[in-house]
Amino acid sequence: MADPQRIGEEPAHILIVDDDDRIRTLLKRFLAENGYRASVASNAAEARALLGSVDFDLLILDVMMPGESGFDLTEKVRAMSNVPILLLTARGLPEDRIEGLERGADDYLSKPFEPRELLLRVAGLLRRARPAQRERQTLTFGACSFSPARGELRRDGQLIKLTSGELALLRALAQKPGEPISRFALAEQTSAVMERSVDVQVTRLRKKIEDDPRTPIYLQTVRGVGYALMPD
Repeated sequence: MADPQRIGEEPAHILIVDDDDRIRTLLKRFLAENGYRASVASNAAEARALLGSVDFDLLILDVMMPGESGFDLTEKVRAMSNVPILLLTARGLPEDRIEGLERGADDYLSKPFEPRELLLRVAGLLRRARPAQRERQTLTFGACSFSPARGELRRDGQLIKLTSGELALLRALAQKPGEPISRFALAEQTSAVMERSVDVQVTRLRKKIEDDPRTPIYLQTVRGVGYALMPD
């Protein structure tokens, strides 16, 4: 059995989109039994609604759906996201596989398929996408959330303006949440002139994310090492 891929400490979250109730139920149960989180949608409209509120790690789409097909949904998702997409279909002709890949799919599996092969393909797609997924994650700390990919810091839902130096520092810290990073390493990653410049940026950033910058909870000083971003 393929080892389930995890994003941080959480199991990868997979969205299954298929108009067949039986297939949706079987796939959700099978993936859950093998260590993944799984959500389902019966059509493209339901899938888009879920995609608007949840960051999935992989999509499994049926091609032959009434109305908007899996090909169409793939193309629309790919225009705004790099999430891995695996197409499932009874149409196994070469031209169908080519169309799916041209529309933006990452892999293509014909029905009927062996469950073990599905697991191996899912694990492979997640493994290859893992660096991008980590970068895409949104970190939350208190009233704040930060998206490294978008470079957006929000507090209580409101966008907080960051200088280029503050953004570079926050991105560097977000690469290893919960782990201390030395002032020297942060200076190198943020193009700071000197380590003292890192201290100045930290002080400014704390004013934007901490309730009390004098007693920081989320951007902590690690004595003798440097700084650490402590998400929820």
